[in-house]
Amino acid sequence: MNRLFLDANVLFTAAHNPAGKASLIFDLAAMGHWAIVTSDQAVEEARHNLRLKYPACLPRLEMLLKSVLVVSAAVGQTCPLNLPAKDAPIFLAALHSRATHLLTGDLRHFGQFMYSPSQTEGITICTVSVFLEQAQCDAG
Repeated sequence: MNRLFLDANVLFTAAHNPAGKASLIFDLAAMGHWAIVTSDQAVEEARHNLRLKYPACLPRLEMLLKSVLVVSAAVGQTCPLNLPAKDAPIFLAALHSRATHLLTGDLRHFGQFMYSPSQTEGITICTVSVFLEQAQCDAG
């Protein structure tokens, strides 16, 4: 079973847009299609950004998090990827949680590593849209 690690921007989007693709990730997880994991760092970043931009969406984030395994960020470890300091713990948390995929909208920092699991310790880094398209193809 796929184990999806969600970056902060995916959590933010799912909380802000209940009809969007990021929310569909949660709906399909509830149906047993995959497991969802994130880190305490990603949760805090999503909460912070929602407080600033859409505070009314905070209760939805908390509701969504009830179905997510939240892991602690890996401390004191060197990231095998050349990522900015704020993104390295996200990748490390995905790695240590044994995620099969890291879903993110951060193309700026993760873009060079997308769709290259041979370069990312076996984790497929991709957007929610691409993951859902691939999942649909695999199911059909």
